[in-house]
Amino acid sequence: MNALYHLLCSNIANSHTKAAVAFSGGIDSTLLLKAARDSLGNSNVLAVTVSSPLVTAEEMELVYNLAAEIKVPLHLIKLDILQVENIAANNIDRCYFCKQHLFLSIIDVASQAGCCSVLEGSNVSDLDDFRPGSEAIARMEMVKSPLIECGLTKSHIRQLARYLNLPNWNKPAQSCLASRIPYGTRLTADNLTKVSDAEARIRKLGFMQVRVRYHGALARIEIAPQEFHLMLDPKILKRLAAEVKACGFTYAALDMDGYRAGSANEILHSGREVQDCEPDR
Repeated sequence: MNALYHLLCSNIANSHTKAAVAFSGGIDSTLLLKAARDSLGNSNVLAVTVSSPLVTAEEMELVYNLAAEIKVPLHLIKLDILQVENIAANNIDRCYFCKQHLFLSIIDVASQAGCCSVLEGSNVSDLDDFRPGSEAIARMEMVKSPLIECGLTKSHIRQLARYLNLPNWNKPAQSCLASRIPYGTRLTADNLTKVSDAEARIRKLGFMQVRVRYHGALARIEIAPQEFHLMLDPKILKRLAAEVKACGFTYAALDMDGYRAGSANEILHSGREVQDCEPDR
């Protein structure tokens, strides 16, 4: 067995007896779910997933398929997260309140199922970005982060996922839809749907790594720099603009820096003030 995977499985087996895994369908939580099942057995593991307006329908379908493939029972929690003012206001501490709300719900389900702990998929690479949600998680005694405890980075996780032949080992990184909306702009079903639909349409054009950042009437599109060459085709460029505008945007603009993780937080390091939340107009 791969030494890193053995380390992860040993960590889980030695620290937990029955556990719930906060499962998003991303590569981190998928690896964690697989390791938990291999360490504790599927009767001692429960995958818990939160469905909310911050998660796309594509991601939810993937969750069902992966849980079935790993052969772990799945419990779905449906939350109308936009009814929580500290989240919908979308100020810079939004992630703290969102993680707090989500994990309190997960802990409740886990406790009722007889689980002694909740495992979540943060990794060492996540520590480099601005993540207020990590502080909320750290305050919950029942929630543990085995990937961090074992010193695993995003690169390690992708290598292990490939080694284990997990179906999403090379899936582009995803993040919650709230990260597409600038701090200070209120989260609404409308603006979240616009960016979700626009990203889905762009992926159908053949782009792998996509973010559509919401700026009112303007969509700022981030694609992976290695895919920039596709933009040299005027037909693709015209169709991309048309697809984005069909989602309700008036303008479509390409971010020349391309996709980069954490770009929504660049404003926090720019010296410019983040505006207080105002309704969309």
